[in-house]
Amino acid sequence: MILNDRQRRTFAMALAGMAGFVDSVGFLSAHGYFVSFMSGNTTRLGVALGTAPADALVPMLLILGFIAGVTGGALVSERAGSFRKPAVLALVTTLLVAASLARFADHGALMMAALVLAMGALNNTFQRDGEVTVGLTYMTGALVKLGLGLARRLSGKRDGAWASWAQLWAGLLAGAVLGAFLQDRLPLGCLWIASAWSALMVAIAFKVPAES
Repeated sequence: MILNDRQRRTFAMALAGMAGFVDSVGFLSAHGYFVSFMSGNTTRLGVALGTAPADALVPMLLILGFIAGVTGGALVSERAGSFRKPAVLALVTTLLVAASLARFADHGALMMAALVLAMGALNNTFQRDGEVTVGLTYMTGALVKLGLGLARRLSGKRDGAWASWAQLWAGLLAGAVLGAFLQDRLPLGCLWIASAWSALMVAIAFKVPAES
């Protein structure tokens, strides 16, 4: 498992933190819509369709944008071969820079489009045999695995993986706190910070071993 490898586990935590940072900025900027948490947008889509269909457009576009980001990131990943991680993260960085420029130019819709594409693409960072092995922008699965690991631990079985899933969740939470803090105090600069964060991850990605 990837999260049993300390180097990749730390790298995954840093990327989850970046995802939490960006999602907080997007959430606060879009008044309660998400750029990485599509379960939340799906619930909002369902509520809109059931109560006010005219409000369904925004969550639907965000979901479609996220799918497009995943698709684009997967194509880049496939063509990059052994350089999959830095290639995917370079795409994410480019999209975050585009979002930063859009915010500076006061184009909110373009900013949200770039952010949701970036978060979709980010989930291609950890892959094995065409399957995502670590979801970086959503934590429901990680929390389920945390709960299962705790159950095995309480049953007397050895299972150290639960701590890794807890750390991944904590990374996303810490990033979300930081993103909300900076969105409130440095709204025009916070996405540039996210872009720099992502660029640093590109450099680090060259030193992270591929999944086996």
